[in-house]
Amino acid sequence: MEYKDRMKYFYEHITSEHRLDEVCDYVSADCIVRVGERQIPVGVDGMKQHMIEVRKTYPDLKMTILNQYCDGDDIISEFIMEGTHLGEWLGIRPSGKSVSIFGVNIDKVIDGKIVEHGGAANTFDALFEAGIIQPARENQ
Repeated sequence: MEYKDRMKYFYEHITSEHRLDEVCDYVSADCIVRVGERQIPVGVDGMKQHMIEVRKTYPDLKMTILNQYCDGDDIISEFIMEGTHLGEWLGIRPSGKSVSIFGVNIDKVIDGKIVEHGGAANTFDALFEAGIIQPARENQ
């Protein structure tokens, strides 16, 4: 299986089906998350914890890979994540509304496992579009 196919399987099956016991087959023990120029060591346990926390907000989370691009060990996956907002997140109370979040994951894969993960998503745009958050009103 090519690495891009492996990453597609990871997101569409391991993540979507919340198969935590298989994360170690796809994520390196030395995995880091890139946030800008910062590198945060997360390993397998950190990735599992992230999946658990996201699942608390969207218990029916489903990821679909729309497109993928490869450059050496780097795999860029354009995705849509869909779920129902049933858990509190950043102080935002559960709304019961369906949310579709589009984004891009950038993974460096060595020996079949993610060693670096980063990306971006339109989370706040999606929450605004679903009517879950509203723009701040200026004091008059």
